[in-house]
Amino acid sequence: LVPLLRFDEVYVVYFKTNTRTVTSSPNILNYLREIYQMPRVKDTVNMEQIKMHYYASHPNLNRWSIIPKGPNFVKLLEMPHDRESINK
Repeated sequence: LVPLLRFDEVYVVYFKTNTRTVTSSPNILNYLREIYQMPRVKDTVNMEQIKMHYYASHPNLNRWSIIPKGPNFVKLLEMPHDRESINK
């Protein structure tokens, strides 16, 4: 779960894993939305802190600690999921 949360905001840019994103994978995005929206999960995710940690703590990968704005992935996670339709 944790790598999926970080993937679009950090890994795609930082580690250049940009051939496929969670955002472009509807089933994975819906799965992640469902988990993110479970009680108390959302409260454990601080995307700004995650980005600050990754982009500022590895000077060999990001010499000037530039933190990109990113696509606001958390906003996508807050949108309704349709996982109930899978069981039908």
